[in-house]
Amino acid sequence: MTETLNSLDSGSAAGFSIDEGEVSRFSALAAKWWDVKGEFAPLHKFNPTRVKFIRETCLDHFALDYRKRAPFEGLQLLDVGCGGGLLSEPMRRMGFTVTGLDASEKNIGTASAHAAQGGLDIRYLNQTVEQLAESDEVLYHVVLTMEVIEHVSDPEAFLRTCASLVKPGGLLFVATLNRTAKAYGLAIVGAEYVLQWVPKGTHDWKKFLMPEEIRSFLDGTELMPEPPVGVSYNPLTQEWALSDDTDVNYMVVAKYPVTAVL
Repeated sequence: MTETLNSLDSGSAAGFSIDEGEVSRFSALAAKWWDVKGEFAPLHKFNPTRVKFIRETCLDHFALDYRKRAPFEGLQLLDVGCGGGLLSEPMRRMGFTVTGLDASEKNIGTASAHAAQGGLDIRYLNQTVEQLAESDEVLYHVVLTMEVIEHVSDPEAFLRTCASLVKPGGLLFVATLNRTAKAYGLAIVGAEYVLQWVPKGTHDWKKFLMPEEIRSFLDGTELMPEPPVGVSYNPLTQEWALSDDTDVNYMVVAKYPVTAVL
């Protein structure tokens, strides 16, 4: 691996968003991010649905040609809480210039090594989003924070900081779990204890966020959240798909007003 292929920041992540217990939990699993049958198997199954949603939303928003293999050339994307790079890599393949950010140095090491193996020039930083925001970093056309906000210590400050890094005219994507009885039953009791899809203790139901909380966190920013889009699992086909059901998993896209110009 060379610095011209992948940039790996060796500095320590720090800031208000860090939940040390969460960082330690995911650091312990860092080597398993790309094991499609391991602890992150549910994310691998979930990934095609969220990648398609991001792609189609961005194509429509930026009025780009969907027929191109890499339609997002020239656009900057920030993947906050990138983990092992499961989203960063397909985003780069679609043409985005990608920066992946994670508070776990081990996650960054795994992501950087895997990208290098695939010849992908992704910039990975072992930083928090607040550290990045305090630097002289440029703004991004697209900021992703997918399945991350429920693992930070201050979700409101975290999301507002993510929003501050979106370039005028750009997009912010948020994905998380709803704080409902249904989510407790399926995402914790079902996924962690019955089916054992993910390690026990992966989620804390009290840290799940309702869509109205996401909206309230963005009050006072320049971004306007759209209605949430549900993501549901079909046990018969064993596939994830977009749906009207936001009781468990959902995604929110926040945009600048139409008057904003890139």
